[in-house]
Amino acid sequence: MLKWIVLALVLVPLVVLVLAVRPVLARLPQLRRAVLGLHRRADEAAALRAAAESLQQQAEGLQGRLATTEQQLTLIRARRGG
Repeated sequence: MLKWIVLALVLVPLVVLVLAVRPVLARLPQLRRAVLGLHRRADEAAALRAAAESLQQQAEGLQGRLATTEQQLTLIRARRGG
């Protein structure tokens, strides 16, 4: 009788564990594809971030050139008007 109780105490949790793990194992290929998709999107986001930083630097450079051009234009107008 003790033998059956010990077997039940060992086998029942094992069966429950197998039943709990089985759906997760069945979904592993879908989860793997989802992870690969997320990695791909993270790489794309990093590339876009680098491009945005580059554009920001270009915009700052153009803003400086615009300020210089405006100053030169103001000087030219002052010379012509004065």
